[in-house]
Amino acid sequence: MARVPSAVLNVLHRFPRVPRALVRRRSPRRPTTATLTLAPRPRPWARAAGLVAVVVLGAWLGLLVVGNVRVPVGPMNTTMTLRPSVTGGTKINISPLGALQLDSHIAPVRLDVNVDQLDPARSQALVDHPERLSGLQDEVTEDIARGTTDLAVRSCVAVVTGANALGLVVYRRPRRALAAGGLALGLLAASGGTAYATWNPDSVLEPRFSGLLSSAPSLVGNARSIVTEFDVYQKELARLVTNVTKLYDATSTLPAYRPDPTTIRVLHVSDIHLNPASWKIIASLVEQYRVDVIVDSGDTMDHGTAAENGFLDPIEDLGAPYVWVRGNHDSRVTQRYLEGLENVHVLDDGRARTVAGLRFAGIGDPQFTPDRSQRNGAEQSQELAGARLASALRDQRTAGTPVDVAVAHEPSAAREVDGTVPLVLAGHIHHEETEVMKYGTRLRVEGSTGGSGLRAIEGKYPDPIETSILYFDRDTRRLQAWDSIELGGLGLTTAEVSRHLPKENQPGAATSSPPSSGTPSATPSTPAP
Repeated sequence: MARVPSAVLNVLHRFPRVPRALVRRRSPRRPTTATLTLAPRPRPWARAAGLVAVVVLGAWLGLLVVGNVRVPVGPMNTTMTLRPSVTGGTKINISPLGALQLDSHIAPVRLDVNVDQLDPARSQALVDHPERLSGLQDEVTEDIARGTTDLAVRSCVAVVTGANALGLVVYRRPRRALAAGGLALGLLAASGGTAYATWNPDSVLEPRFSGLLSSAPSLVGNARSIVTEFDVYQKELARLVTNVTKLYDATSTLPAYRPDPTTIRVLHVSDIHLNPASWKIIASLVEQYRVDVIVDSGDTMDHGTAAENGFLDPIEDLGAPYVWVRGNHDSRVTQRYLEGLENVHVLDDGRARTVAGLRFAGIGDPQFTPDRSQRNGAEQSQELAGARLASALRDQRTAGTPVDVAVAHEPSAAREVDGTVPLVLAGHIHHEETEVMKYGTRLRVEGSTGGSGLRAIEGKYPDPIETSILYFDRDTRRLQAWDSIELGGLGLTTAEVSRHLPKENQPGAATSSPPSSGTPSATPSTPAP
């Protein structure tokens, strides 16, 4: 083997080594299919658009998951939420009335406020210390300021966290994820600054209504005034409920009739007309009087729409079976929804149901007139419906299963069952009446347990809230006495209860008197403390 001269080796060692990669590229070898081709890099505007999309979507998801706060505002519990929006503004949801939309600001975020419920403890505190009402406005202002501050902090955390999380999933680079979070925070700050700069406090004077408020303003009256006064109505509710809880103590001192533990107690309500205050009052009476069954003689709703059905859900939690007939403001849609609720017994077409030891039968109102229009033949249709109910009652008596209590909505229909049943209950006229008809059937017409509904707050003199407790002997299943209960309407905090006795149950009455005959007699009214 030939040896390389040492002089040549010394020259070669002076040059740095050539990288193998360069040697390969410079080598005259034929190109292979393994040679990689680099893809064109995306344009800057496309990358920026993708980053913005990730930021917006991540921020929106963050707000959906954790971007809301529950805030006590005065005696009410509310939920405040920020939502992405094209037009901005504020939306206030007031169940069951619907919603108000205010053009309060122009920004890509909207403030949603849901009025959830009235807090009993805080309401009771206002009742016990009425001097606090004078400072309620300042308290509400502080509550709202504190709530919006908490919402701003929570929204910042929600927006940054959502954008960071989605950025990490999409890009899988911590630096890109942090950039997405920072951009989200900047967008939220810009939105807040825009909202602050465009804030319009006069927007509350020109709200837009949706839901039931806008569907038929001619039916419910002036929607603006109803919503304006509803806040006042909610405040007065606390006082009404407090007075109701005192009624049982008042009736325990009334003379002449003392119900024993075996007495069947029936709470008669009617014409609630979509007033949410009624459920709290009914629940309180059920507890205080140990009511066995509730009878509703109709007009629970105002328009009979499917949108109102959620208003009926508290019936399942009232603590007693609920017997119901359809009124002229209740639709077939309303009736079908009630038939699906637990512990509700719908009466119609004279079919009898035994509930809490009493046998009931009733018929729904043949008219559906939520606009209270007068239709030709209305009176004749009521009489025909009453005649159908009377025929069913006679059939029940012939079969050996007589009905104890009949129920119809309008008194004109109820009068047709005279002589076929000891007692018939009705409503519709929004004030209480009692009479014994020609053939011995007692007609009890209940007032409005909803105070004629929310439209009543527009009047100068609010309608009272009326209901009654009926006492039945468990053996004879006949009416022994009833307590008429009247609560002051909006702005009034009075509560009154009076006990009434049928003639045959008054002291000194002959025991041979027919239990369904006689005229009512009342003891002097006893106001609740």
